[in-house]
Amino acid sequence: MNTRALLLGGMSALFLGGTMVGCAATGNGIASASDRSQALVAKAAANDAGRAQTALAARNGPAAIGYAEEAVTAMPQSAEYRMLLGQSYLEGGRFTSASRAFADTLVLSPTNGKAALNLALAQVATGDWQAARATLATHSAIIPASDRGLALSLAGDTAGGIALLTAVARSPETSAKVRQNLALSFALAGRWQEARVVAAADMAPADVDARLEQWALFAQPAKASDQVASLLGVRAVADGGQPIALALNAPAPVMPGAPEQAVAAVDPAIAEAPVEVAAAPVDARSAAFSKVSFGPRQEVVQALPAMMLRPAGGPIKVAAAPAMSGRGLATAAYAVKTPATGNWYVQIGAFGSAGVAKDAWGRASRQFASLAGYTPNGMTFKARGEDFYRLSVGGFSRSAAVAMCRDYRAKGGACFVRMGAGDAMAQWLRKPAMQMASRS
Repeated sequence: MNTRALLLGGMSALFLGGTMVGCAATGNGIASASDRSQALVAKAAANDAGRAQTALAARNGPAAIGYAEEAVTAMPQSAEYRMLLGQSYLEGGRFTSASRAFADTLVLSPTNGKAALNLALAQVATGDWQAARATLATHSAIIPASDRGLALSLAGDTAGGIALLTAVARSPETSAKVRQNLALSFALAGRWQEARVVAAADMAPADVDARLEQWALFAQPAKASDQVASLLGVRAVADGGQPIALALNAPAPVMPGAPEQAVAAVDPAIAEAPVEVAAAPVDARSAAFSKVSFGPRQEVVQALPAMMLRPAGGPIKVAAAPAMSGRGLATAAYAVKTPATGNWYVQIGAFGSAGVAKDAWGRASRQFASLAGYTPNGMTFKARGEDFYRLSVGGFSRSAAVAMCRDYRAKGGACFVRMGAGDAMAQWLRKPAMQMASRS
């Protein structure tokens, strides 16, 4: 599988041949100095863009970035050059800059599906999962479902990605690429038996084990950029953002959403503001939320699945998950600790749905030891006309909640402390108990 080709779909289709520059006729038959100057600028920009394309073809990201920045400086309103700049930043592993460049491209060219997809990928690489999912939803009509499904899975919504790719896989539009994207999405969700079955449809049996081994490593990145960098075949580098001089001379687009683990929205009905336990950077989006706290971006990773068992020198075997019965069915994965009695909660995220919150909790509870043993709480609320699902742990005294949030932040998470506002056991834990009660 060519992982680089899974999502990018090729470089932007620019016509960057030599530009014919002549004297534009004026009323007296003489080209104005302004016309000649503009023609020279356009020619120089086209030459720089052509050099950037050549550098991209040679996988020379730094050189491509330099030439593409020159082209955009010369012609800042060119959607094609902005797209080229974004692709150059991706090749150079500069994902923050790529996000800005692709967002600018969409302002200039709203129907550019490749720009929308690559914007979502760049947002995933910077840990901005919620914004990535919002980008994919907003531009769903112009991003192919086969790419959008895997991008959704990379953005933390494995259930949504699997549902979308399954529908495509069952349609006449199915292909090996669709099936492999579906198999990888199953792997990201920890559903390894299904990943094996789907992957085997287009691979020799001897190759399936090697593919699952690759995916097992892929599913546990060390940092947010690892998965996207691996897909694109690049190495992430420190990136302070694109030069201010390249900012698009138009109102900046409002990017919906916020970092998955770095924002926690509070129910407007809560009377008391969140208790801040550490300083947190705030960006322009916080103006719409008087009670939104922003923390450092930090991806949530999936641990190596316990059911991936490989005897020495032998193939991978997928072991069946142990059966659970009785009350343990609802809480076996979450051995409940008894926190200090109180009405204080540590909020660790606000998500688009309970399903996305469940996926985020599973990953977070494996990465952050401070969450181990606690039962997640959740509740749906509405803000700015949109529904969110709040995710928290609680029942603490105020001092205990502050201590836990401080420890969670120290390990790279983002959270804030607040009083309870109707928080109850998470929706996905309540369902099995309800079903069992109906049988008794």
